[in-house]
Amino acid sequence: MTKLIAFLLLIGVYPMVSCTKTEDGTHVDPITLYEKVKGKWGLNEILQIDETAKAGGISPDEISLYGQFDFSSFSLTLNVDEQNLPTSYEVSGNAPELFAKEGFWELNSSFPSANGTAPVIRLYADAEKKSLNGQLSIVSIPGAKAEMDLKLTRSAAGVPFVSYQYKLTNTNEE
Repeated sequence: MTKLIAFLLLIGVYPMVSCTKTEDGTHVDPITLYEKVKGKWGLNEILQIDETAKAGGISPDEISLYGQFDFSSFSLTLNVDEQNLPTSYEVSGNAPELFAKEGFWELNSSFPSANGTAPVIRLYADAEKKSLNGQLSIVSIPGAKAEMDLKLTRSAAGVPFVSYQYKLTNTNEE
């Protein structure tokens, strides 16, 4: 008798459930890293990291440069076109020039890497993007908070000896 009641309930409920169509919404393109990093970024902090001391466990291995050398005036603008593709970049302020103050840029990938490697902003001297000036690793990708950390690393013979970590906040007027 129990099987008969279960069967009758299944027959009675099935037509009501099977006829409904789920609304999945419209297709939306995924958000690219270009959309997250574009715009004007103001500096909150800059750390100079002694990579040799860090590797050797020697303290201190980093110092703040923010209050020195006028880094408080530093800002970085990453421009994109109407399709959110990279165009030019510009550094403003009176801070020492650790990388070229203007040029062109692109990311090594439009999306975060599945293996967890940091995305890289490649800086170029020319619009054709043939003359690489430098690279900035994106240590912290903007998300719910409009904050981003970039890292510039200097190496000799393939061995890093000093890095500069920029802690930035998006300052776009929206």
